[in-house]
Amino acid sequence: MANRDAPRRRSGGPEPRRTALWIRVIRGVFIWTFALLLLGGLALTAAVMVTARSLPSYDRLKSSQAGQMIVVRAADGSEIVTLGPSYGKWIPIARIPKTMQDAIVSVEDRRFRDHWGVDPIGIVRSIAVRFEKGHWRQGGSTITQQLARNTFLNSSRTFDRKGHEILLALALETKFSKDQILELYLNKVYFGGGAYGVDSAARKFFGHSGEQMSLAEAAIVAGLVKAPSHYSPTADAQAAVGRAQIVLKTMRETGDITPAEEQDADLKGVKLAQEVGQNSARYFTDWVLPQLDLILPDNDQPIEVWTTLDPTAQHAATEAIQANAPKDAQGALISVDRDGAVLAMVGGTDYVTSNYNRATNAVRQPGSAWKLFVYLAALEAGYKPDDKVKDEPVTIDGWSPRDSGGHYAGQIDVRTAFAYSKNTVAAQLGNEVGFGAVANMARRFGITTPINTMPSMVLGTSDVRMIDMVRAFAEVSAKGQSLMPYGIRKVTTTEGEVLYSHRPDTPQQLVPDYVAAGITDLLQTAVSIGTGRAAQIGRPVAGKTGTTTSNKDGWFLGFSSGITTGVWMGRDDAKPVPGLQGGTAPARAFAAYMRVATAKRPPEKFDTDLKLPAYQIEPDDEAMQNNPDSYFYVDPSGNIVNHQPNTPADGTDQGDTRPARNRDDTVPVGDDGGHAANDDLLDQATGRRRAPRITPPPRPAPAYGY
Repeated sequence: MANRDAPRRRSGGPEPRRTALWIRVIRGVFIWTFALLLLGGLALTAAVMVTARSLPSYDRLKSSQAGQMIVVRAADGSEIVTLGPSYGKWIPIARIPKTMQDAIVSVEDRRFRDHWGVDPIGIVRSIAVRFEKGHWRQGGSTITQQLARNTFLNSSRTFDRKGHEILLALALETKFSKDQILELYLNKVYFGGGAYGVDSAARKFFGHSGEQMSLAEAAIVAGLVKAPSHYSPTADAQAAVGRAQIVLKTMRETGDITPAEEQDADLKGVKLAQEVGQNSARYFTDWVLPQLDLILPDNDQPIEVWTTLDPTAQHAATEAIQANAPKDAQGALISVDRDGAVLAMVGGTDYVTSNYNRATNAVRQPGSAWKLFVYLAALEAGYKPDDKVKDEPVTIDGWSPRDSGGHYAGQIDVRTAFAYSKNTVAAQLGNEVGFGAVANMARRFGITTPINTMPSMVLGTSDVRMIDMVRAFAEVSAKGQSLMPYGIRKVTTTEGEVLYSHRPDTPQQLVPDYVAAGITDLLQTAVSIGTGRAAQIGRPVAGKTGTTTSNKDGWFLGFSSGITTGVWMGRDDAKPVPGLQGGTAPARAFAAYMRVATAKRPPEKFDTDLKLPAYQIEPDDEAMQNNPDSYFYVDPSGNIVNHQPNTPADGTDQGDTRPARNRDDTVPVGDDGGHAANDDLLDQATGRRRAPRITPPPRPAPAYGY
């Protein structure tokens, strides 16, 4: 009898074995990986196809350009310079020299003909070099990827951007042929110096069409793509040759040229095109164009910038600086119209040699040109051009200024002291009105650099920018009203739509009219009979010279017929320049320029009449008083101290009406000699029947006697 509990067997076969767990895991991983890869491949294919369909047509890609074009125009509408991308003639792939094609392919993407837009071998090789060297030495981007990045993307190094780049490269390879992609690349890739495409590069560097390039020229141009500014033959010929040798070696390794052809390529014998010299107007454009970021921060369309630059004035300014600057010295000039419009700007003797703009960026000591602010403060405190001062040795806080030549004139008037730039008088005036008051005056007139208040500051020991000094003199020319130099009148699209138009700020009165008239009187005298005689041009000119220690800097700043001009000369390393003084080369350059700049303007007589307010009785103690009821004075530190009028018991004292500097200041407060004015004068000034008695506070002893 059979055993019912015995296991049953299948008839005709062996017993099955259970599959091992690890085999099932591997099989599952393989299946899921394959499925995911298949899905990913399908998704990528779909994405590539969709992207390819959305790409512009070949003709549209040919016409697209990278970067913003900016045309800068002068005041008369003439073109100064065009900035932005420069594209040459489009060259079909069939007419691009084979050596140029081979050079680019060999050095940028030697497997260009063998991949689908992305080169896995190149990526692996790049990663291997990364691990071997510790940093990225070799890029994995193909020519197609570079074309995608330059045409559609930015240069940010992010995985998101890289993913888009790969997708676009695959789409480009799907839609266009290899020859079309290479043609696009060679006509659009950036080669430096603003040149996009082989034709533009060939014309810039070699002076001929891109259809005529030799093997050596092709190697030089192909080598620029990696680092256009570093390998530019016009910037560093040795670096360009070294890079071109690597290109030739790569071409030999890929079989594009023979070793003999590599040896015969005369890289050092390549003749470069004569570079067109950048005229001095580039100093001006370098100054105004960065202002577009503030004027039109979000604009990226082609625009035209209409500036204030006068081509005739600019040419005259360039010639004046080049003809008068001492040997081995630099020169700079800024000229502004009566509203602040910059008519000319020269930042150095040669823009090609040095594009550093000394007119706007350099800070130098102004020397005696700084006395403008000393005398402005003195005039505001009550001095007048005819007042007597004494040119004599003086010591202030241990500092003893000396006049040029060591001679002292004794008693002279303020006008003469300014005309002959007497240092001792400037020191005494600065000490009396307060060095803080001088600093405040300079700041009021637009000096933006730090100002020290040591006694020597009256001789111009604080560094200044030339454009700030020109602004200050222009504000004096404007009768004491504020203005701001500007260079852009309007910005338009290439179709003429106005995007920006300059609107001047409301001017502020910096000093009273009579102060502006007084300083103009002094400035005119300095040119007529003083240190600025070389600046005479046959019409009224007002100006001031400036010379620093050991003749390191020479300045002349002045104005005539509504045009204000400043000239600086000196060395960039601040070494002495023999014979350089403000009244020599700078004044001569000023005159040479101003004769041209003012030629079409009628001569203008300066308003130098001192129309003092009737209530200015004590000018030293009551500077800048706008209301005779409220008196104040400036202490020796330049601080304004309020002094309220006190009404005497009887109101009948007849005070000494002479200016404080012309009387004995030792009279005690409350004595008859301490009154500011008698009643009749104050009645006349205020229109009241009865004027209060004014008792000024005691004044410190003056720095010098009269």
